[in-house]
Amino acid sequence: MTSVSTATGSVVIHSARLIDHGVEVADAWVRMEHGRVAALGTGQTWAPADEVVDATVVAGPDAVLTPGFIDIHCHGGAGASFDDGPEAIRSARALHRAHGTTRSVISLVTAPVDALARRVAQIADLMESDADILGSHLEGPFLDPAHHGAHEPSLLRTPTRDDVARLLDAGRGTIRQVTIAPELPGGLEAIRMIVDAGAVAAVGHTSADAATADAAFETGASVLTHAFNAMPGIHHRAPGPVLAAAADRRVVLEVIADDIHLDPHVVKLVFDSAPGRVALITDAMAAAGSADGHYDLGAVSVTVLDGIARADDTGSIAGSTLTLDVALRRATAAGAPLTEAVRALTETPAGAIGYGDRMGRLAVGFVADAVLLNAQLQVARVWVGDRP
Repeated sequence: MTSVSTATGSVVIHSARLIDHGVEVADAWVRMEHGRVAALGTGQTWAPADEVVDATVVAGPDAVLTPGFIDIHCHGGAGASFDDGPEAIRSARALHRAHGTTRSVISLVTAPVDALARRVAQIADLMESDADILGSHLEGPFLDPAHHGAHEPSLLRTPTRDDVARLLDAGRGTIRQVTIAPELPGGLEAIRMIVDAGAVAAVGHTSADAATADAAFETGASVLTHAFNAMPGIHHRAPGPVLAAAADRRVVLEVIADDIHLDPHVVKLVFDSAPGRVALITDAMAAAGSADGHYDLGAVSVTVLDGIARADDTGSIAGSTLTLDVALRRATAAGAPLTEAVRALTETPAGAIGYGDRMGRLAVGFVADAVLLNAQLQVARVWVGDRP
Protein backbone atom coordinates (compact mmCIF):
# COMPACT_ATOMS: atom_id res chain seq x y z
CA MET A 1 0.00 0.00 0.00
CA THR A 2 1.24 3.48 -0.89
CA SER A 3 2.43 5.57 2.06
CA VAL A 4 -0.01 8.38 2.85
CA SER A 5 1.23 11.09 5.22
CA THR A 6 -0.33 14.09 6.88
CA ALA A 7 1.70 17.17 6.02
CA THR A 8 2.39 18.34 9.57
CA GLY A 9 5.49 20.15 10.79
CA SER A 10 7.87 21.07 7.97
CA VAL A 11 8.53 18.83 4.97
CA VAL A 12 10.79 19.39 1.98
CA ILE A 13 10.46 17.24 -1.14
CA HIS A 14 13.36 17.81 -3.53
CA SER A 15 14.96 16.57 -6.77
CA ALA A 16 11.61 16.08 -8.51
CA ARG A 17 10.05 16.98 -11.84
CA LEU A 18 7.40 19.35 -10.54
CA ILE A 19 4.31 19.41 -12.77
CA ASP A 20 1.78 22.08 -11.91
CA HIS A 21 -0.28 24.80 -13.62
CA GLY A 22 0.49 23.34 -17.04
CA VAL A 23 4.27 23.63 -16.59
CA GLU A 24 7.09 21.19 -15.81
CA VAL A 25 10.02 22.38 -13.67
CA ALA A 26 13.13 20.19 -13.44
CA ASP A 27 15.08 19.53 -10.24
CA ALA A 28 12.39 21.24 -8.18
CA TRP A 29 11.67 21.31 -4.48
CA VAL A 30 8.56 22.16 -2.48
CA ARG A 31 8.45 23.10 1.19
CA MET A 32 5.30 22.38 3.20
CA GLU A 33 4.72 23.75 6.70
CA HIS A 34 1.78 22.85 8.93
CA GLY A 35 -0.30 21.56 6.07
CA ARG A 36 0.28 24.46 3.66
CA VAL A 37 2.75 25.07 0.83
CA ALA A 38 5.35 27.49 2.20
CA ALA A 39 7.98 27.83 -0.55
CA LEU A 40 9.21 26.41 -3.86
CA GLY A 41 12.49 26.46 -5.74
CA THR A 42 15.02 24.48 -7.75
CA GLY A 43 18.35 22.85 -7.06
CA GLN A 44 19.67 22.60 -3.50
CA THR A 45 18.43 25.97 -2.26
CA TRP A 46 15.93 24.57 0.27
CA ALA A 47 16.36 25.15 4.00
CA PRO A 48 16.44 22.36 6.60
CA ALA A 49 13.09 20.84 7.61
CA ASP A 50 11.67 18.30 10.04
CA GLU A 51 11.51 15.82 7.17
CA VAL A 52 13.52 15.95 3.96
CA VAL A 53 12.41 13.66 1.15
CA ASP A 54 14.68 12.96 -1.82
CA ALA A 55 12.19 12.20 -4.60
CA THR A 56 14.71 10.10 -6.51
CA VAL A 57 15.31 7.87 -3.49
CA VAL A 58 11.59 7.30 -2.90
CA ALA A 59 10.39 7.13 -6.51
CA GLY A 60 13.49 6.62 -8.63
CA PRO A 61 15.03 8.66 -11.46
CA ASP A 62 12.73 11.19 -13.15
CA ALA A 63 10.36 11.16 -10.18
CA VAL A 64 7.29 13.35 -10.73
CA LEU A 65 5.73 15.59 -8.08
CA THR A 66 2.19 16.91 -8.61
CA PRO A 67 -0.55 18.49 -6.54
CA GLY A 68 -2.96 16.05 -4.93
CA PHE A 69 -5.58 14.63 -7.26
CA ILE A 70 -9.18 15.86 -6.88
CA ASP A 71 -12.09 13.65 -7.97
CA ILE A 72 -15.34 15.55 -8.46
CA HIS A 73 -17.30 12.46 -9.54
CA CYS A 74 -16.82 9.23 -7.60
CA HIS A 75 -19.31 6.77 -6.05
CA GLY A 76 -17.11 4.43 -3.99
CA GLY A 77 -14.36 1.84 -3.92
CA ALA A 78 -12.78 -0.96 -1.85
CA GLY A 79 -16.11 -2.79 -1.87
CA ALA A 80 -17.93 0.18 -0.32
CA SER A 81 -20.49 2.54 -1.81
CA PHE A 82 -20.72 6.22 -0.89
CA ASP A 83 -24.51 5.77 -0.65
CA ASP A 84 -24.08 3.53 2.42
CA GLY A 85 -23.03 6.11 4.99
CA PRO A 86 -19.96 7.48 6.77
CA GLU A 87 -17.96 4.30 7.34
CA ALA A 88 -18.45 3.17 3.74
CA ILE A 89 -17.35 6.62 2.57
CA ARG A 90 -14.22 6.44 4.73
CA SER A 91 -13.33 2.94 3.49
CA ALA A 92 -13.66 3.95 -0.14
CA ARG A 93 -11.78 7.19 0.42
CA ALA A 94 -8.84 5.31 1.95
CA LEU A 95 -8.53 3.28 -1.24
CA HIS A 96 -8.63 6.29 -3.53
CA ARG A 97 -6.31 8.33 -1.27
CA ALA A 98 -3.63 5.65 -1.64
CA HIS A 99 -3.93 6.15 -5.41
CA GLY A 100 -3.30 9.90 -5.13
CA THR A 101 -6.82 11.30 -4.70
CA THR A 102 -6.29 13.56 -1.71
CA ARG A 103 -9.75 15.22 -1.91
CA SER A 104 -13.06 14.03 -3.31
CA VAL A 105 -16.63 15.05 -3.84
CA ILE A 106 -19.02 12.31 -2.70
CA SER A 107 -21.31 11.36 -5.59
CA LEU A 108 -24.72 9.86 -4.84
CA VAL A 109 -26.83 7.92 -7.33
CA THR A 110 -30.56 8.35 -7.85
CA ALA A 111 -32.72 7.50 -4.83
CA PRO A 112 -35.99 8.76 -3.33
CA VAL A 113 -35.78 12.42 -2.34
CA ASP A 114 -36.15 11.54 1.36
CA ALA A 115 -33.15 9.22 1.18
CA LEU A 116 -31.05 11.73 -0.75
CA ALA A 117 -31.87 14.45 1.78
CA ARG A 118 -30.66 12.19 4.60
CA ARG A 119 -27.48 11.32 2.72
CA VAL A 120 -26.45 14.87 1.85
CA ALA A 121 -27.08 15.84 5.50
CA GLN A 122 -24.82 12.97 6.61
CA ILE A 123 -22.11 14.14 4.25
CA ALA A 124 -22.42 17.69 5.60
CA ASP A 125 -21.90 16.28 9.11
CA LEU A 126 -18.96 14.14 7.95
CA MET A 127 -17.19 17.15 6.46
CA GLU A 128 -16.79 18.57 9.96
CA SER A 129 -14.41 15.73 10.87
CA ASP A 130 -13.09 14.50 7.50
CA ALA A 131 -11.32 17.36 5.72
CA ASP A 132 -10.65 15.32 2.58
CA ILE A 133 -14.38 15.35 1.73
CA LEU A 134 -15.31 18.39 -0.33
CA GLY A 135 -19.09 17.96 -0.33
CA SER A 136 -21.69 15.98 -2.22
CA HIS A 137 -22.73 15.52 -5.84
CA LEU A 138 -26.29 14.57 -6.67
CA GLU A 139 -26.19 12.52 -9.85
CA GLY A 140 -29.97 12.27 -10.01
CA PRO A 141 -32.88 12.11 -9.58
CA PHE A 142 -33.45 14.87 -12.18
CA LEU A 143 -32.28 12.82 -15.17
CA ASP A 144 -33.72 11.92 -18.58
CA PRO A 145 -35.32 8.45 -18.49
CA ALA A 146 -34.07 7.80 -22.03
CA HIS A 147 -30.49 8.20 -20.77
CA HIS A 148 -30.84 6.70 -17.30
CA GLY A 149 -27.70 4.57 -17.60
CA ALA A 150 -27.22 2.74 -14.30
CA HIS A 151 -29.86 4.81 -12.47
CA GLU A 152 -33.15 3.17 -11.53
CA PRO A 153 -35.69 4.63 -14.02
CA SER A 154 -38.65 4.38 -11.63
CA LEU A 155 -36.91 6.79 -9.23
CA LEU A 156 -36.25 9.54 -11.79
CA ARG A 157 -38.37 12.69 -11.55
CA THR A 158 -38.74 16.17 -12.95
CA PRO A 159 -37.16 18.93 -10.86
CA THR A 160 -39.86 20.75 -8.90
CA ARG A 161 -38.94 23.83 -6.89
CA ASP A 162 -39.87 22.06 -3.65
CA ASP A 163 -37.68 19.00 -4.33
CA VAL A 164 -34.67 21.05 -5.44
CA ALA A 165 -35.00 23.39 -2.45
CA ARG A 166 -35.37 20.49 -0.03
CA LEU A 167 -32.18 18.82 -1.21
CA LEU A 168 -30.19 22.05 -1.24
CA ASP A 169 -31.42 22.90 2.27
CA ALA A 170 -30.55 19.42 3.55
CA GLY A 171 -27.00 19.84 2.31
CA ARG A 172 -26.54 23.05 4.32
CA GLY A 173 -24.31 24.61 1.68
CA THR A 174 -22.18 21.49 1.11
CA ILE A 175 -23.75 20.25 -2.14
CA ARG A 176 -21.05 20.99 -4.71
CA GLN A 177 -22.69 19.67 -7.86
CA VAL A 178 -26.07 18.56 -9.18
CA THR A 179 -26.32 16.72 -12.49
CA ILE A 180 -29.53 17.59 -14.34
CA ALA A 181 -31.13 17.03 -17.73
CA PRO A 182 -31.97 20.62 -18.72
CA GLU A 183 -34.72 19.66 -21.18
CA LEU A 184 -36.93 18.33 -18.38
CA PRO A 185 -39.89 20.51 -17.38
CA GLY A 186 -38.50 23.01 -14.88
CA GLY A 187 -34.91 22.12 -15.80
CA LEU A 188 -33.64 25.63 -16.48
CA GLU A 189 -35.36 27.01 -13.38
CA ALA A 190 -33.72 24.25 -11.34
CA ILE A 191 -30.32 25.20 -12.77
CA ARG A 192 -30.89 28.78 -11.59
CA MET A 193 -31.79 27.55 -8.10
CA ILE A 194 -28.72 25.31 -7.92
CA VAL A 195 -26.34 28.04 -9.05
CA ASP A 196 -27.97 30.66 -6.81
CA ALA A 197 -27.37 28.30 -3.87
CA GLY A 198 -23.63 28.28 -4.63
CA ALA A 199 -23.53 24.79 -6.15
CA VAL A 200 -22.51 23.74 -9.66
CA ALA A 201 -25.18 22.66 -12.12
CA ALA A 202 -23.94 19.97 -14.49
CA VAL A 203 -25.58 18.87 -17.74
CA GLY A 204 -25.80 15.12 -17.98
CA HIS A 205 -27.96 12.01 -18.46
CA THR A 206 -29.75 14.07 -21.05
CA SER A 207 -31.39 14.08 -24.49
CA ALA A 208 -30.53 17.77 -24.91
CA ASP A 209 -29.57 19.04 -28.33
CA ALA A 210 -26.92 21.72 -28.74
CA ALA A 211 -29.40 24.59 -28.42
CA THR A 212 -30.81 23.23 -25.16
CA ALA A 213 -27.31 22.65 -23.79
CA ASP A 214 -26.40 26.22 -24.78
CA ALA A 215 -29.47 27.47 -22.91
CA ALA A 216 -28.39 25.50 -19.84
CA PHE A 217 -24.91 27.00 -19.96
CA GLU A 218 -26.32 30.49 -20.42
CA THR A 219 -28.50 29.86 -17.37
CA GLY A 220 -25.42 28.97 -15.33
CA ALA A 221 -24.59 25.29 -15.78
CA SER A 222 -20.80 24.95 -15.95
CA VAL A 223 -19.94 21.22 -16.07
CA LEU A 224 -20.72 18.43 -18.55
CA THR A 225 -21.15 15.16 -16.64
CA HIS A 226 -18.97 12.34 -18.07
CA ALA A 227 -18.79 13.73 -21.61
CA PHE A 228 -20.26 11.54 -24.38
CA ASN A 229 -21.76 9.06 -21.91
CA ALA A 230 -25.55 9.12 -21.28
CA MET A 231 -26.14 11.86 -23.86
CA PRO A 232 -26.38 12.28 -27.65
CA GLY A 233 -23.09 11.95 -29.48
CA ILE A 234 -21.68 14.23 -32.16
CA HIS A 235 -23.38 14.21 -35.56
CA HIS A 236 -22.42 16.62 -38.33
CA ARG A 237 -25.98 17.96 -38.49
CA ALA A 238 -26.75 17.53 -34.78
CA PRO A 239 -23.69 18.51 -32.75
CA GLY A 240 -25.31 17.79 -29.40
CA PRO A 241 -24.23 18.79 -25.88
CA VAL A 242 -20.58 17.74 -26.18
CA LEU A 243 -19.70 20.27 -28.88
CA ALA A 244 -21.82 22.89 -27.14
CA ALA A 245 -19.75 22.37 -23.99
CA ALA A 246 -16.43 22.28 -25.85
CA ALA A 247 -17.26 25.59 -27.55
CA ASP A 248 -18.19 27.35 -24.30
CA ARG A 249 -15.11 28.47 -22.37
CA ARG A 250 -17.12 28.60 -19.14
CA VAL A 251 -17.73 24.83 -19.16
CA VAL A 252 -15.58 22.01 -17.76
CA LEU A 253 -15.95 18.59 -19.40
CA GLU A 254 -15.69 15.49 -17.21
CA VAL A 255 -13.76 12.63 -18.84
CA ILE A 256 -13.58 8.99 -17.73
CA ALA A 257 -10.25 7.80 -19.16
CA ASP A 258 -10.61 4.08 -18.53
CA ASP A 259 -10.54 2.97 -22.20
CA ILE A 260 -14.10 1.66 -21.67
CA HIS A 261 -16.31 4.73 -21.40
CA LEU A 262 -14.27 6.51 -24.10
CA ASP A 263 -11.93 5.34 -26.83
CA PRO A 264 -8.43 6.81 -26.34
CA HIS A 265 -8.81 8.81 -29.57
CA VAL A 266 -11.88 10.49 -28.08
CA VAL A 267 -9.99 11.28 -24.86
CA LYS A 268 -7.34 13.03 -26.95
CA LEU A 269 -10.06 14.84 -28.92
CA VAL A 270 -11.57 16.29 -25.74
CA PHE A 271 -8.18 17.48 -24.47
CA ASP A 272 -7.49 19.11 -27.85
CA SER A 273 -10.96 20.66 -28.13
CA ALA A 274 -11.22 22.08 -24.59
CA PRO A 275 -7.69 22.91 -23.40
CA GLY A 276 -7.56 23.60 -19.67
CA ARG A 277 -11.22 22.60 -19.28
CA VAL A 278 -10.98 18.83 -18.84
CA ALA A 279 -11.59 17.22 -15.43
CA LEU A 280 -10.49 13.61 -15.29
CA ILE A 281 -12.90 11.72 -13.04
CA THR A 282 -13.24 8.10 -11.97
CA ASP A 283 -17.04 7.69 -11.73
CA ALA A 284 -15.83 4.72 -9.65
CA MET A 285 -18.27 2.43 -7.90
CA ALA A 286 -17.68 0.00 -5.05
CA ALA A 287 -15.67 -2.47 -7.13
CA ALA A 288 -12.76 -0.05 -7.62
CA GLY A 289 -9.78 -1.68 -5.93
CA SER A 290 -11.86 -4.79 -5.27
CA ALA A 291 -12.68 -8.07 -6.98
CA ASP A 292 -15.02 -8.86 -9.85
CA GLY A 293 -18.47 -9.93 -8.73
CA HIS A 294 -21.93 -8.64 -7.89
CA TYR A 295 -22.47 -5.18 -6.39
CA ASP A 296 -25.28 -2.71 -5.80
CA LEU A 297 -25.11 0.80 -7.23
CA GLY A 298 -27.98 2.48 -5.46
CA ALA A 299 -31.11 0.56 -6.46
CA VAL A 300 -29.39 -1.09 -9.44
CA SER A 301 -27.77 -4.54 -9.31
CA VAL A 302 -24.38 -4.56 -11.05
CA THR A 303 -22.01 -7.29 -12.20
CA VAL A 304 -18.32 -6.55 -12.59
CA LEU A 305 -16.42 -8.80 -15.01
CA ASP A 306 -12.80 -8.17 -16.03
CA GLY A 307 -13.02 -4.83 -14.21
CA ILE A 308 -16.01 -3.63 -16.28
CA ALA A 309 -19.20 -2.81 -14.35
CA ARG A 310 -22.55 -3.30 -16.09
CA ALA A 311 -26.13 -3.12 -14.83
CA ASP A 312 -27.69 -6.57 -14.68
CA ASP A 313 -31.05 -5.54 -16.15
CA THR A 314 -29.92 -3.37 -19.08
CA GLY A 315 -26.24 -4.11 -19.66
CA SER A 316 -25.46 -0.38 -19.38
CA ILE A 317 -22.02 0.59 -18.13
CA ALA A 318 -22.48 1.18 -14.40
CA GLY A 319 -19.69 3.45 -13.30
CA SER A 320 -16.08 2.30 -13.39
CA THR A 321 -13.41 0.52 -11.37
CA LEU A 322 -10.96 3.33 -12.12
CA THR A 323 -8.58 5.19 -9.84
CA LEU A 324 -7.18 8.59 -10.82
CA ASP A 325 -3.57 7.41 -11.12
CA VAL A 326 -4.71 4.93 -13.76
CA ALA A 327 -6.70 7.72 -15.44
CA LEU A 328 -3.48 9.75 -15.59
CA ARG A 329 -1.61 6.92 -17.29
CA ARG A 330 -4.45 6.24 -19.73
CA ALA A 331 -4.84 9.91 -20.64
CA THR A 332 -1.14 10.32 -21.37
CA ALA A 333 -1.11 7.05 -23.33
CA ALA A 334 -3.98 8.51 -25.39
CA GLY A 335 -1.77 11.46 -26.30
CA ALA A 336 -2.65 14.11 -23.74
CA PRO A 337 0.49 16.01 -22.67
CA LEU A 338 1.52 15.09 -19.13
CA THR A 339 1.24 18.71 -18.02
CA GLU A 340 -2.37 18.88 -19.24
CA ALA A 341 -3.32 15.48 -17.86
CA VAL A 342 -2.06 16.55 -14.43
CA ARG A 343 -3.96 19.84 -14.71
CA ALA A 344 -7.10 17.78 -15.42
CA LEU A 345 -6.60 15.91 -12.12
CA THR A 346 -5.81 18.94 -10.00
CA GLU A 347 -6.27 22.60 -10.93
CA THR A 348 -9.25 22.20 -13.27
CA PRO A 349 -11.49 20.09 -10.99
CA ALA A 350 -10.61 22.35 -8.03
CA GLY A 351 -11.70 25.39 -9.98
CA ALA A 352 -14.82 23.68 -11.30
CA ILE A 353 -16.28 23.34 -7.80
CA GLY A 354 -15.06 26.65 -6.39
CA TYR A 355 -11.88 25.55 -4.63
CA GLY A 356 -9.38 26.91 -7.15
CA ASP A 357 -8.11 29.57 -4.75
CA ARG A 358 -6.87 27.11 -2.14
CA MET A 359 -6.17 23.69 -3.66
CA GLY A 360 -5.29 21.95 -6.88
CA ARG A 361 -1.86 23.61 -7.11
CA LEU A 362 1.43 23.47 -5.27
CA ALA A 363 1.46 27.24 -4.82
CA VAL A 364 2.40 29.18 -1.69
CA GLY A 365 -0.52 29.29 0.71
CA PHE A 366 -2.41 26.41 -0.89
CA VAL A 367 -3.16 23.20 1.01
CA ALA A 368 -0.15 20.89 1.01
CA ASP A 369 -1.67 18.03 -0.95
CA ALA A 370 1.01 16.35 -3.04
CA VAL A 371 1.58 13.12 -4.96
CA LEU A 372 5.00 11.68 -5.75
CA LEU A 373 5.07 9.31 -8.73
CA ASN A 374 7.78 7.32 -10.44
CA ALA A 375 8.70 7.78 -14.08
CA GLN A 376 5.98 5.31 -15.06
CA LEU A 377 3.41 7.50 -13.22
CA GLN A 378 2.80 4.99 -10.46
CA VAL A 379 2.10 6.52 -7.05
CA ALA A 380 5.00 6.23 -4.59
CA ARG A 381 3.86 8.53 -1.77
CA VAL A 382 0.98 10.86 -0.93
CA TRP A 383 0.77 13.86 1.40
CA VAL A 384 -2.52 15.36 2.62
CA GLY A 385 -2.42 18.91 3.92
CA ASP A 386 -4.58 21.16 6.05
CA ARG A 387 -8.33 21.73 5.90
CA PRO A 388 -9.16 23.82 2.83
